[in-house]
Amino acid sequence: MEYAKLGTSNIEVSRICLGCMGFGNAATGQHSWTIDEAATREIIKHALELGITFFDTAPVYQNGTSEQFVGRALKDFARRDDFVIATKFTPRSQEEIDNGVTGQEHVASCLEKSLTNLGLDYVDLYICHMWDYHTPMEEVLEGMHNAVASGKVRAIGISNCFAWQLEKANCYARSHGLTEFISVQNHYNLIAREEEREMVPLCAEEHIAMTPYSALAGGRLSKHPGESSKRLKEDAYAKFKYDATAEADAKIISRVAELADKRGVPMTEIALAWLLTKVTAPVVGATKLPQLEGMTHAVDLKLTDDETEYLEELYVPHALVGVMAQNGKQKAGNVV
Repeated sequence: MEYAKLGTSNIEVSRICLGCMGFGNAATGQHSWTIDEAATREIIKHALELGITFFDTAPVYQNGTSEQFVGRALKDFARRDDFVIATKFTPRSQEEIDNGVTGQEHVASCLEKSLTNLGLDYVDLYICHMWDYHTPMEEVLEGMHNAVASGKVRAIGISNCFAWQLEKANCYARSHGLTEFISVQNHYNLIAREEEREMVPLCAEEHIAMTPYSALAGGRLSKHPGESSKRLKEDAYAKFKYDATAEADAKIISRVAELADKRGVPMTEIALAWLLTKVTAPVVGATKLPQLEGMTHAVDLKLTDDETEYLEELYVPHALVGVMAQNGKQKAGNVV
């Protein structure tokens, strides 16, 4: 395993971040394909053995049970200084807005719930899960700064935002003596490369870490044509994100499969080896133990320039999907 500093912070992370959305009680929450606590513990234990020290979760993952499973496992299998945990908070609810709960109060309340779920005194990286169009930006930034000042958060990041929003927020923070975002967690992989237009250059210029989610496109970049999985069959949100471009994406996925066969490695290694040349640490999920091997081996796999060009040359522009598409509509005044 390789390790890197997270943006401009002194936080050192493994080059692979284990995404924990697949952990949690499948009977409660958004997803039906998540794994139970016993299976979660096995995966986290083996991840640590393989040198993965960076874990990403959120309270919205299966109604907090992901945080609970992850927190208990890490407490049992690692010393606190030997892992980096990231969690998130979502925008204020309509009820909070109606009741006059400020952005600062919302951030503080969400953090306390996550710390309770995780069984921790602090989190290493606290992430604004998406841009909040109904809360003043300065309130969110002040709330996150207060969390850092209190010692309950070491650094802050943001997810699901546009480059102009990240720059605007950090400029405001810089000019008002507040904590700046050191990382961004957006949608980025071989078949979803729209981040390269503005976000990638911004992060390179400002030394902001990129820790993208959906690194394997919900499993699509790790499966040969015709292969399937429980998640591919049941993850309705991933279908929403990728089905519209399936024909164009299939050509790139076929090239991943072709290179994997030539190299004698799983497709996961090819797809992640490409992404690792672009970002600090992709967030990669696992619901089976063998999946951990592919993601860790990818760190050591180096693609040639010709292989990289071969993987990239068929990409065509994609419309924004998921949260980012919704964010764009909200900015235009069409709240969804």
